[in-house]
Amino acid sequence: MSFAHLAASSVGYTMPPLWRILTKSGYFVGLCGAIGATVTYVAAVRPALHAPGTETGDVTALRRRAAACLAWAGALLLVTGYFQLAARVARAGKGMPFGEALSPGRIWDFLHAPAGPGAWVAQGTLYLIQNIVLVLASAALLALFSPRAQRRPDALALIGLPLSLGVTLIAAVPATAPTAADRVLDLVFDQLHIIGGTVWLGGLALLALLSGARRLLSENAGVLWADLWRRFSLVALVCVGSVLVSGLWMTWKHVGTVGQLWTTTYGLFLLIKIVLVLGMVAAGGVNQFWLMPRIARARRSDATSSLLHLTLRHFPAVVWGEVALGVGVLAVVPFLSGSARSEAGSPPAVTTGSVLTAGAALTLTLAASLYATAKASDALSRRPTGRTPAPSASGHTITPTAG
Repeated sequence: MSFAHLAASSVGYTMPPLWRILTKSGYFVGLCGAIGATVTYVAAVRPALHAPGTETGDVTALRRRAAACLAWAGALLLVTGYFQLAARVARAGKGMPFGEALSPGRIWDFLHAPAGPGAWVAQGTLYLIQNIVLVLASAALLALFSPRAQRRPDALALIGLPLSLGVTLIAAVPATAPTAADRVLDLVFDQLHIIGGTVWLGGLALLALLSGARRLLSENAGVLWADLWRRFSLVALVCVGSVLVSGLWMTWKHVGTVGQLWTTTYGLFLLIKIVLVLGMVAAGGVNQFWLMPRIARARRSDATSSLLHLTLRHFPAVVWGEVALGVGVLAVVPFLSGSARSEAGSPPAVTTGSVLTAGAALTLTLAASLYATAKASDALSRRPTGRTPAPSASGHTITPTAG
């Protein structure tokens, strides 16, 4: 049975229109570019470029390419943000065509609508503030199209980072004060999910794009990239933790039983998303347990050619696979409307002390497992392997054999 037929036969599920699918997916792509690129640049790229002993030519090439990526991320955020705002107008207009919602006049009326009963602020005012911050974040990054600014991207990235985070955080502020703790937890976990996911996917995309500058780099660039991948691996572990913890909360809220994952439309789309995310985690595990230890051993033994091949050939290939899976996740997100509980007629989730205790235990267990993952990867990198494999003329490693 196709998704369209299942959605049509499901009670409580409405298939989103095409404009809603494109604007929501596009908006999250824009957030990945702005939030993911700025956080990754500040947390991984910038400190790696400032590390002592890095060749000036390598720093210049990567800084220029990173500045261009950040600039395009600003342009992407501006365009996708505008279409997302128009989508909000169309949804608020009760049947308003999306083409009509693109009108600046319609958008202006939406942003200046009065506050509803019981609201401490008008919803339109919150969206107005959000989009002012969005324009400022985009402007900070767009400035990097200037050749003069490209020589100093650090300051503009540091300006764009909090502004980009503000875009999603401000949109989450409720116009009416939450009356239940559940609502507060929903908002917190939703933002953890968005920020963790956008940093993870946006950071992967940025580093994959930067790796395309390998022809401009020196033979010693492997050391720089080994440091860069190491720094981002720590960032990615934190992102994975936040995505999994928040994802567990949202799954419990919207799915009553395991069977609802394949008997409801919402559940099927969620199941697809889960499989794609687990694929990204598995690819990250390959990096953490296989590539990172090999990179560390090659760096320790001064195997320049092998290190360059691992950091700028093998590693980016796996990262591009993660990016493809992440794009698949963003394509599924617009279809996650409603809940499997409502489709199946199950009662809503009720937060109790035992539920919160179990959630805290799961969170601590996950944190411990991620810490153990980092320590295991470090232990594997310290394992002696004898002679370091030498790269062949084709760039592949040749392992010496006995006899």
